[in-house]
Amino acid sequence: MANHKATKKDTRQAAKRRDRNRYYGKTTRNAIRDLKAVASDDKAYDEKLPLTVSMIDKLAKRGVIHKNKANNLKSKLARKTSLKTA
Repeated sequence: MANHKATKKDTRQAAKRRDRNRYYGKTTRNAIRDLKAVASDDKAYDEKLPLTVSMIDKLAKRGVIHKNKANNLKSKLARKTSLKTA
């Protein structure tokens, strides 16, 4: 355990950030799962896609996931839209 006051504070802050990042990550994964569940319904999919993409972008901006992973996720989700219209 840390002995310095500043190190104890840093440990508390890191724990808060970790919990917050886990919450954001889990919420986004659930949104992606829900989006994939409505893949057969074109209208619902098109309505939920921008919200989910926004959540993924926020994760990348916060540094929870890498920007390339965010782009890969968005690309896979957007590809399902283009496959349905083709």
